[in-house]
Amino acid sequence: MVAAIPSSINDVNAEWLAEATGLEIKTADIGIIGVGVGVASAVYRAKITGENCPASVIVKMPALDEAAVFTSSILRMYIREVRFFKSLAKECPVITPKSFYGEINEETSQFAMVLEDLAGHRIIDQTLGIGIEDARRAVDALAKIHAKWWGKADGLAADGTTIAFSDPIYPAILPIVFAEGWEKVKKELDLSESMLKIGEKFAPEIGNLMSSLMAGPTTLAHGDFRADNMMFTKDNDFILYDFQLIGTGSGAYDLAYFVTQSLTAQDASKYEGELFERWLEGLRANGVTDIDRDRLWLQYRGTALFCLVYPVVASRGMDLNEPRSRALVETMNSRFERAFNELDLAKLI
Repeated sequence: MVAAIPSSINDVNAEWLAEATGLEIKTADIGIIGVGVGVASAVYRAKITGENCPASVIVKMPALDEAAVFTSSILRMYIREVRFFKSLAKECPVITPKSFYGEINEETSQFAMVLEDLAGHRIIDQTLGIGIEDARRAVDALAKIHAKWWGKADGLAADGTTIAFSDPIYPAILPIVFAEGWEKVKKELDLSESMLKIGEKFAPEIGNLMSSLMAGPTTLAHGDFRADNMMFTKDNDFILYDFQLIGTGSGAYDLAYFVTQSLTAQDASKYEGELFERWLEGLRANGVTDIDRDRLWLQYRGTALFCLVYPVVASRGMDLNEPRSRALVETMNSRFERAFNELDLAKLI
């Protein structure tokens, strides 16, 4: 019998973890982690003891902030990640955490997951920026993922595993939550005059930007492909996690989000063209033949514009007085401004 979904972290103890995972867990010491890295879920590390048990596991549950839970629930983010580990993880061509348990009440979005703890691998601080060698490794891994589901992802949206970028939920919800986040960002952060001008007229463009990412062959998009969601082994093998935003649409979405938001502005300026071409070559190397470079570059630029959504919407569930949270939002805003100017994104509005 599958373990019941806990109503809160207070219901997660050694007994529940043992039932959920099948491990012989005797004790569990649970503490929250991930502050300033992600806001859609509450993430905990459970240090455990028992026969043939790992030293720790990761527990994910709904976010502690009600605004974050609302956004995550309405966008089916918790459902998407649970379904990824149930049906797609075993096919993924890159390393992902092992899932011990993942269940969700799809009517209420109450969920819990128990995942392999990947602590000990090399992490990247997105606010500092990913180095170019790691960026190349990440792009190579991304091309493998996109090639795996190239032209095959429409069915994933049809069965509810992903959400298509053209889904009406995006233009229905994102402009509302963007507007809420924008008011908070304007009040609590120092924004440049150009950022203020962009933000004020941005919300009505969200639906068209998302729909444009459905032109041409679709694939499985990770949806949150950024430095804070990846690691590297001691042998520099790529590890990817956090699958709450998996979608169906253009693979250029993941690439643009990664390059414009995970590299420093200086490195993005220097290596953007190289990484775009490297991704195309990776697709070809993994069997993709129907590549329209011009369309994909236009979608890359469209995504770079759309990326203002991420820090603004995320800020709704963040304490911007917490240093890491504030640094992440400010960094993403400044990198967006670089992309807006250098990629001539004003023409897309």
